[in-house]
Amino acid sequence: MNISIDVQEQEKQTTIKLAGEIDAYTAPKLRETAFPYTEKEEADIVIDLSGVTYMDSTGLGVFVGLFKSLNANNGTMKLIGLSDRLKRLFDITGLADIMNINSGSEGGV
Repeated sequence: MNISIDVQEQEKQTTIKLAGEIDAYTAPKLRETAFPYTEKEEADIVIDLSGVTYMDSTGLGVFVGLFKSLNANNGTMKLIGLSDRLKRLFDITGLADIMNINSGSEGGV
């Protein structure tokens, strides 16, 4: 169970590209890497999930935490590149109603 996290900062936007599985084993690494970016005032974060093959509830919890941290600091988060399976996961949990989600790899960064 591995996860690859690639962070690119360009001017005011931070893009975090993920690949692999987001589960109880890899979620702490994702949280540790991504949270510092959410604590900046008015951060603009794009998370590319096009390389994610699996995500469980632990992964969803990380995204909820990131979302809350960004909201507290007047920041924004956009999720792009969701597979149909991941999109469904966000839909079922109701997170798709509160988070900015663009499915498909063309997500519009």
